[in-house]
Amino acid sequence: MFQSLPLYIGLRYIRAKRRNHFISFISAVSMIGLTLGVAVLIIVLSVMNGFDRELRTRILGMVPHATISQPGEMTNAEQVRAIALEHPRVLGASAYVQTQGMLVGSRQTKGALLSGIEPSTVSTVSILPNHLLEGDIENLAEGEFNVILGDNLARSIGAYVGDKITVLVPQLSVNIAGIQPRFKRFTVSGIFKVGAEVDQSLAVFNLNDLAKVLQYGNAVDGIQLKVDDLFKARSIAKEAGQSLEGYYRVSDWSVTQGNLFQAIQMEKRMVGLLLFMVIAVAGFNIVSSLVMLVTDKQGEIAVLRTIGATRSQVMGIFIVQGTVIGALGIVVGTLLGILGALTIADIIAWIESAFNIEFLNANVYFISYIPSQLQVGDIYTVSISAFVIAALSTIYPAWRASRISPAEVLRYES
Repeated sequence: MFQSLPLYIGLRYIRAKRRNHFISFISAVSMIGLTLGVAVLIIVLSVMNGFDRELRTRILGMVPHATISQPGEMTNAEQVRAIALEHPRVLGASAYVQTQGMLVGSRQTKGALLSGIEPSTVSTVSILPNHLLEGDIENLAEGEFNVILGDNLARSIGAYVGDKITVLVPQLSVNIAGIQPRFKRFTVSGIFKVGAEVDQSLAVFNLNDLAKVLQYGNAVDGIQLKVDDLFKARSIAKEAGQSLEGYYRVSDWSVTQGNLFQAIQMEKRMVGLLLFMVIAVAGFNIVSSLVMLVTDKQGEIAVLRTIGATRSQVMGIFIVQGTVIGALGIVVGTLLGILGALTIADIIAWIESAFNIEFLNANVYFISYIPSQLQVGDIYTVSISAFVIAALSTIYPAWRASRISPAEVLRYES
């Protein structure tokens, strides 16, 4: 008779209309709090995952995963490139020349990162060829002295496709006019836009053209690599260069971009922790609602005890009730969170269009929309953690109910 008593009465208490409307209100608030907490946490974690994905795709699509270089210039670039490509985890390799310099346009002079690339192999290590607004990567033919500029960089110096700009490098030339900075006129042959910081700081040249300006001869700065695992880029590059003779230096993306990704991960953890407090507060609401319910139902509990219900069965009644309340809130919250994570970009776009506002200015942020990437692991983590909190919140009220003495309660019943 009493085997399913906790489940039966616990579910009956949930469905029944209570005389104390305040207790019903607190229970509803607990469920709504769990629903909102779970939904918002899933949506925010998905947005943070989206930003992390965009950073990896855009910034690390332009920045080499790893580089192999030598002190001074590298004169055997083709040999090093061929050996690096023999490693099964190296997806692409391309020689490069890189330095800081100044670009002189019609509007102003601005500092920039000057990068010399091989047009024929750059697509194996960079997303640059896929993000050209104007021009083509093949325009960077050797001897043409062409340059491709980032969109923001081109606009800031007042340069457009077909214009001539002056490129100054941090080296000096000695001639009959004295000591002068080394410079060369280049023609703007393309504009790229990745949607990241490189749009306002990168100028791309043909490898040999930039090497001539720097008087490298046939040498380059090194080989840039693309690997199959970002977080093992350094170790893969070391393995790829083990058979090389002489001294070689290995570097990876974490040297220049590591702090940015660490900041994103730290923000994700901190925002997740803060929003998790919403779920904890909802758990405390479950405690308070069940404690008040226990007080309200003392007479019924005493009657159950007198007809043979054990303390564990009484505990089970309130554990079932609190757990079901929590489970309902978590299920609804999870569904709303999944729906919100999948549609957040469209919702924000509609709000921007309807109210003529802009959440992310493309001139300030590296992307102009809210990205979202829903991960199954986040859904499981949030849902299971919320359920554990809800279940633990029922223990004290249930224990308190089991300690009620029937004799003490029924003594005062008329």
